[in-house]
Amino acid sequence: MGILQWFDTSEMDEFGRSIASELTKRVPPSSLDSGKKKTVGQLKSSHHAIFTRAEHFAHSHRLNFYKRARMGNSFRWALRDAGYPPDLVEAWTYELVTMITLESKAGRKKDR
Repeated sequence: MGILQWFDTSEMDEFGRSIASELTKRVPPSSLDSGKKKTVGQLKSSHHAIFTRAEHFAHSHRLNFYKRARMGNSFRWALRDAGYPPDLVEAWTYELVTMITLESKAGRKKDR
């Protein structure tokens, strides 16, 4: 991997924004205030779909710590801009970065 590829994060930025956009379409921030059971179910299923997609992405890409951080930041800022509560944004971002870190390291061990 060349040094320029190591710093190329355009794909990570796009992926972070795309999963945030998917979340926004599935569960708009305005629906969180309703307190309905349906919203909880939508959040659960959306969480599963988005994190499964991120898991597959992490398995199929070599993600160094800089790329993982950029993906997390793209995701975080897209959710903040959409209007999600700060606590939810931070929790989901932390979970995303943790998961892709563990998955990308597991994928590297399998490649050896």
